[in-house]
Amino acid sequence: MAFEGLSDKLSAAFKRLRSKGKLNEADVKDAMREVRMALLEADVNYKVAKDFTKTVTEKCIGERVMESLTPGQMVVKIVNEELTALMGGEHTRLNMSSKLPTVILMSGLQGSGKTTHAAKLGKLLKSKGHRPLLVGCDIYRPAAIEQLKVVAAQAGCEVFEQGTQKPEKTVKQAIARAKDYGNDIVIIDTAGRLHIDEELMGEIKRIKDVAEPDEIILVVDSMTGQDAVNVAKAFNDLLEIDSVLLTKLDGDTRGGAALSVRAVTGKPIKYVGTGEKLDDIEEFHPGRMASRILGMGDVLSLIEKAEQQIDEKEAEALARKLNENKFDLNDLVAQFQQIKKMGPLKQVLSMVPGMERQLRDVDIDDRQLLRVESIIYSMTPAERSKPEIINASRKRRIAAGCGMKVEDVNRLLNQYEQMKKMFKQMKGGGKKRHGRGGFPGGFLGGNMPGGFPRF
Repeated sequence: MAFEGLSDKLSAAFKRLRSKGKLNEADVKDAMREVRMALLEADVNYKVAKDFTKTVTEKCIGERVMESLTPGQMVVKIVNEELTALMGGEHTRLNMSSKLPTVILMSGLQGSGKTTHAAKLGKLLKSKGHRPLLVGCDIYRPAAIEQLKVVAAQAGCEVFEQGTQKPEKTVKQAIARAKDYGNDIVIIDTAGRLHIDEELMGEIKRIKDVAEPDEIILVVDSMTGQDAVNVAKAFNDLLEIDSVLLTKLDGDTRGGAALSVRAVTGKPIKYVGTGEKLDDIEEFHPGRMASRILGMGDVLSLIEKAEQQIDEKEAEALARKLNENKFDLNDLVAQFQQIKKMGPLKQVLSMVPGMERQLRDVDIDDRQLLRVESIIYSMTPAERSKPEIINASRKRRIAAGCGMKVEDVNRLLNQYEQMKKMFKQMKGGGKKRHGRGGFPGGFLGGNMPGGFPRF
């Protein structure tokens, strides 16, 4: 995941500060030297890293930190505030036009994920009640328009294309069609370029003149590190972009682009791509990202993911069952299906405060949920509703049906009983018991301590 190396180094620096009852100027400067090195290793722009640590040092060497009862925590608080400010401070929304349709122009280098993220953005906007129209204007890359059609169909969005005719003409026709058919947002997928060349920049400027976009989004591959910032600066100088969409933030990237792009270009990051699926796109919140970097989790984003994927009526029905102590294996497998919709387990769990570092070296295999489901689906409806009727012969039949061992069936049933006891205690106001790692029953598996074992 992005920022892992940076998070580890920052944590080590702050741990040493927290171990001291009182701080002096030398302590702060030593810690900030480590922070600056951590930022540079994360591929943050040198000037950005230098200015950042200078600002933090000046704020830390003050009476409110030096005289604080918890000076280490005060330093972390200041770093969190400055990281948030570095990435833009407040969350910035799309520029929406009062006169429909709102036109969004997607630009970027070839291979940055522009076409896929045009569809991702379309799906996200559609989930918020909009009717986006995607426009295929990449007439150079083989099958680019076909790719847009495929991902747009998966996203449930319409596509307008006119083959290899001049993109400016296609854009003009697309906007007219959007007005006629009630599409309130037009997303233009332009041709990617291998580098900033004069001919293609001339074309995108002509498209810009015709489309008069309300938002020009530059799609940047965060895996390219500091070069991503250079690309953003070059595009901004030539095209006057409005925002940046960072892709592959789930990959093995050092994260420097996210920390540098706002400071270097003055343009906000508005969206980030966090995976390969069409749902893997998030609005960028500087404060939440700063919390993730500092290992504080991201509860608000986790809640938003849950709200998007979890059915409210099902959640209310489950709450009633829990309250009446009628939680059965049908409910358990339904919960697993809801969890899977939220994305990879490790990514979801890392948003819980304090969990990100615990999960760092833990192998969480999403297939564990599939194996649990296969055991439950090998049971009869009566067995799922009343697991207590499952005797030795039934266990052998279930194990044979799912291709696993009787021990695996026993393990699942034992953990299910632990969960029921925990829910009963919670209802009775007793002490809450959780599996190690903070999750009830430890079904979230892999090699996680207390988790569902690997089969």
